[in-house]
Amino acid sequence: MLTRGDDYPIHQTPDPVAFAGTDRNFYDRYFFNGYAPDGSSFFAVAFGVYPHLDVADAHFCVVRGGVQHCLHASRRLGMERMALECGPIRIEVVEPLQALRVIVDGEGIAADLTFAGRAFPIAEPRFTWRIGPRTVMDYTRLTQNGHYTGWIEVDGARAALPEGSMGTRDRSWGVRPIGAADPQFAGRSLPQFFWQWTPINMTRRSVFFHLNAHADGTPWNTRAVIAPDGGGPASFSEFHEPRMASALADGTRWPASGALTIGEDAFTLTPLNRFQMRGLGYTSPVWGHGLDHGELEVAREDIDLASVDPARPDNLHVQMLCRVEGPGGEAGLGVFEQLAIGDYEPLGLKGLAGRE
Repeated sequence: MLTRGDDYPIHQTPDPVAFAGTDRNFYDRYFFNGYAPDGSSFFAVAFGVYPHLDVADAHFCVVRGGVQHCLHASRRLGMERMALECGPIRIEVVEPLQALRVIVDGEGIAADLTFAGRAFPIAEPRFTWRIGPRTVMDYTRLTQNGHYTGWIEVDGARAALPEGSMGTRDRSWGVRPIGAADPQFAGRSLPQFFWQWTPINMTRRSVFFHLNAHADGTPWNTRAVIAPDGGGPASFSEFHEPRMASALADGTRWPASGALTIGEDAFTLTPLNRFQMRGLGYTSPVWGHGLDHGELEVAREDIDLASVDPARPDNLHVQMLCRVEGPGGEAGLGVFEQLAIGDYEPLGLKGLAGRE
């Protein structure tokens, strides 16, 4: 099965590009988020390809007036991994590792957004997580902060992005749970997963922190990076023992504050707004990543953020847009993403999704 990718020197196996090893859970994904410099608006994008499920899906969300407006799309991949469009959502790679464009037009939602990186992307440590004999995750991710230009329209109301709009984008590929659940593995143990991620745009530098941890709080993947504007990999500072002290909002598993220590630097994160990651397919029972919706399916979803049930499992995964204060009064904006499933001793969490 030859496809467009076979004319590029990007093969990783003796197979054509259409075949990605043998694991049915292999995926390849784009992610973007962005926000106004005063924190008044927020948008996000996800685009995923699942070669062995022969599915591609895409999502676009924008928060306006306390409502998260979401556009979902899913189609059959047809084994063509170089086609970066899914119904009304399209991605263009303008300059690899530096500039990308997102175009949206469907169900009353439209956008034309261009991302430009502030520095070379960072490569995060490989994420490999096993439960007993099963490899649940094994993937690589690059992450990059940057600035956005363009506009977003919802139901005829178009608004240009404010000057200085910024955010983060990432690219990840490898193995994650996707598509329909595996019935042979389900129920083997109570699920437990703890994740924090804080890509931050400071005035002249980018700050990145992530943590995957076991139920007792022991990290199984964590690191922080500080990247100066315009810098390449040789200019990055890596820290392998960062520390995040965080609290939860009352009655939820959502972060209420964060105190991040990276080397000698301390950063305080104060949430301004909340974004529900299910709008991008994460943990969504209907629009979960890799689910088969047929040849093409497009739908809109509007989430009233004030009415969200924080204990419902598909609402656990959030990004909180935060005001960030760094050393010497240095100011910035970033997101505090968190997903806490199951027990997590440092925050006193017990059970699957509640605050037992």
